[in-house]
Amino acid sequence: MNFLKWRVFNMVLLLAIAATMPGVINAQTAMSEIPLSSGGGSGGGTQGFAGGSVEGDLGGGDVAAASTAGPEAVAFDGTYVWVATQFNNAITRIRVSDGALAGTFTVGNRPVALLHAGGSLYVANLLSNTVTKVNPSTGAIAGTFNVGDGPGGLAFDGKDIWVANRHSNTVTKLNTNGKTLGTFSVGKRPIGLAFAANSIWVTNNKSNTVTRLNTTGAVLGTYPVGDGPFGIAAEGENLWVTNYFGKSLTKLSASDGFNLGEFKVGDGASGIAFDGVSLWVVNNGDSTVVKVNPGSGSVVATYATGKGPFSIAIGGSKIWVPNFGSNSVSTTAAN
Repeated sequence: MNFLKWRVFNMVLLLAIAATMPGVINAQTAMSEIPLSSGGGSGGGTQGFAGGSVEGDLGGGDVAAASTAGPEAVAFDGTYVWVATQFNNAITRIRVSDGALAGTFTVGNRPVALLHAGGSLYVANLLSNTVTKVNPSTGAIAGTFNVGDGPGGLAFDGKDIWVANRHSNTVTKLNTNGKTLGTFSVGKRPIGLAFAANSIWVTNNKSNTVTRLNTTGAVLGTYPVGDGPFGIAAEGENLWVTNYFGKSLTKLSASDGFNLGEFKVGDGASGIAFDGVSLWVVNNGDSTVVKVNPGSGSVVATYATGKGPFSIAIGGSKIWVPNFGSNSVSTTAAN
């Protein structure tokens, strides 16, 4: 085969590959964007944003400065999506059926994590060192509970609530009425929590590890992952960990923590969710969400969000992504 024929052959081959990988080769798909109010909540107001974490110890993308209420966390309660706007010390409710804002409610100081469990909403207040329990029907506070230093992650094991304390390198176990059942040491700067294989799995952002605890709080293992582990989600017999600085996902076996591979996604990989078929990963630095095939770990579609997203929830057959830097929520069909 002469040189010209070889070049033609290569071009045809590349085009064929591109045709079978539209989510990777094609341009990003736009999402609908719902603006959030910048008001509401005690101690409120907006702050400038130039990318990265509000705690100043995570890198971010090249995001132009913007006025923002700091929407970071999101959760779905079956009817509403809830968004924590941390600079307003508040949570905002969005009706899934039409995307309408349905109320804003004051919680603690700097809410950064949300969890819907047992019919209630739980809010981790980073600078109050508390968790607030909220009635999702009314937005009324049902209780406020002291936890460790810098609560910033939440999970439910089917019975109790687990809280990741970012600044004290611990997790706190609460019953659903807020009684402390124990506090347990993990790695440095725990952020993400997930329940799988009758265990709590904790991402240690500054240790580059994941710690596995049984439901009594005993450490069952610690497993190396990528650079800057952030979010974690269960998928069948596996766990997937986002590596913020590594721009990747690590796949672990839920049975023994065995590392099943690392897969590239995007800059500032942070929030992650599994919809029963696909994984959805938020890239804070790229301001995108990618859809990932869990069988191969490959990106099959890319969606453009607002500026600087950190988290994701699935509700009403849609994905919901708060945009920290543009004070909005992006949404699109989860298909």
